[in-house]
Amino acid sequence: MANRFILNETSYHGYGAIKEIVTEVKARGFQKGLIVTDADLVKFGVVKKVTDLLDEAGLPYEIYDKVKANPSVSVVQGGVEAFKQAGADYLIAIGGGSPQDTGKGIGIIINNPEFSDVVSLEGVAPTKNKAVPMIAVATTAGTAAETTINYVITDEAKRRKFVCVDTHDIPVVAIVDPDMMSSMPKGLTASTGLDALTHAIEGYTTLGAWELADTLNLKSIELIARSLRKAVENDPKGREDMALGQYVTGMAFSNVGLGVVHGMAHPLSAFYGTPHGVANAVLLPYVMEFNKDYTGEKFREIARAMGVEGVDEMSQEEYRQAAIDAVRQLSLDVNIPQTLHEIGVKEDDLEDLAHAAMADVCTGGNPRPCTFELVLEVYKNAF
Repeated sequence: MANRFILNETSYHGYGAIKEIVTEVKARGFQKGLIVTDADLVKFGVVKKVTDLLDEAGLPYEIYDKVKANPSVSVVQGGVEAFKQAGADYLIAIGGGSPQDTGKGIGIIINNPEFSDVVSLEGVAPTKNKAVPMIAVATTAGTAAETTINYVITDEAKRRKFVCVDTHDIPVVAIVDPDMMSSMPKGLTASTGLDALTHAIEGYTTLGAWELADTLNLKSIELIARSLRKAVENDPKGREDMALGQYVTGMAFSNVGLGVVHGMAHPLSAFYGTPHGVANAVLLPYVMEFNKDYTGEKFREIARAMGVEGVDEMSQEEYRQAAIDAVRQLSLDVNIPQTLHEIGVKEDDLEDLAHAAMADVCTGGNPRPCTFELVLEVYKNAF
């Protein structure tokens, strides 16, 4: 069986990378952009860092700033109409996962209008045309949505999130500029950073994992483990390393899949509006405990990448526990809540959450086979 790997056409990394937006727009002959973002990023001047460059270069654009956390079907549909009314021919998504995911949905529907209901894009939809070209500008170091073929939309009517996987949706250009992330508050830096670590660990242990992705995911774990604490304190080098670490795992997990941490986290966002990074961060150690006996020697390499010393002298049981402990300690150090109860989950909802997790596309990639009863038990342990 051939292993497929899909990446952005181009990506720019490091401080000042946003200046290359103008270079790319001109080189590709784009005429007018629709900027997809949220109102807070406009309010706090983050979007202005990009629009100032466009204004200086005389490049026209309009702004769609209706994106909310956990973007809904109606938000995507509103963006489709905004794109048409603007007469745009390309997108610039500025933000974390929510604007990026919204932009992907808009771009796909513009060129594949038969999916205008949005919900029919769930899973691997049979789209025929590439999405509208999108330049993805990351403002958080966590989701890596700027380099993935996945996006997640909330169906508010049915109180659920659904995952879309489409090779046609990947942004043509990714901009990973740590300066665009410098305004993230500590809590958001921490939760999105643990989201990135979840991507790397799940991508490394998922059923679809293979050597090329493994190499990237292990490097990502190393980068995140050494830089997240510094990034939370807004250290420039910590920000830069986190920006790279989250992108590196994005290249990998986009191509090999994830696991039941994400399968269980998506319902939390759908039920309670829990930020995705927080949901993953809380669940990760509990799911690692659940999976540990189905991961061969991989937890040894996770522990090593996390900075644990002496792993080669440890027994299998010891290095597996060391990996879990290192992840939990990082979570504690950046003040992540440790239980579902702390983030507002209701015990009466656990069975419904478990049913939703079993229906999530990510759950099928988990190294340990999942059943409703087993997933419910993990939820109870994490509660």
